[in-house]
Amino acid sequence: MAAAVSQGPVPTVARMRILVIEDERDLTQVLTYNLQKEGYDTTVAHDGQEGLRKAQTLLPDLIILDLMLPTLSGTEVLRELRAGERTREIPIIILSAKAEETDQVVGFSMGCDDYVTKPFSIKVLLQRIKALQRRFDGGTDPVDVVEYLNVRIDRVRHRAYVENRELELTPTEFRLLECMVRQPGRAFTRHQLMDAAIGEGAIVLERTIDVHIKTLRRKLEADDLIETVRGVGYRFREALD
Repeated sequence: MAAAVSQGPVPTVARMRILVIEDERDLTQVLTYNLQKEGYDTTVAHDGQEGLRKAQTLLPDLIILDLMLPTLSGTEVLRELRAGERTREIPIIILSAKAEETDQVVGFSMGCDDYVTKPFSIKVLLQRIKALQRRFDGGTDPVDVVEYLNVRIDRVRHRAYVENRELELTPTEFRLLECMVRQPGRAFTRHQLMDAAIGEGAIVLERTIDVHIKTLRRKLEADDLIETVRGVGYRFREALD
């Protein structure tokens, strides 16, 4: 049994992570401003392919999805997300100018959880998000604390431990480690890890990922937990049966 974490201040609720997949940049700026103002951790993708990649990499708590997107349509993104083992349960709100009843029926039949038509009220959208949040919050969220191979990530307290030793991580290092621990064995490219590491105020370049990984290995005091995948990037080691 893992040792109890030393008591500290009462933890606050983890910031809900929202991915906005929308090609209208003016709109994404408005959405980002208002979502962050409400306390949500917000990431943006401006085309369908980028949105699908970020959804599969970041595994957000909720996705706001436009239907008319470049490179890959919103319906294709929705279909791929609902087919994926790790993404099929993510709540999705479609945000679309397609306001006909038949369009909404198609959206719901494909698996979206809510449908908001453009133009829309920010206040209404925020209420829809909170309603979905209440629907999917069935007590303690199992992804708030993730533990694998003696590495424990606590999103609520924003702390990380290895064998009950707390790690002193930067926000970027925390996001990188959480991304890999949540999906052990999955090989991430440096570009995917860039997506995972980018947060408010963070500047992450592809060539700096190697530096962050080197620092993480040193802080973990274990070179074998984060494996190098030659020609691809990095992965968190899977336990051997």
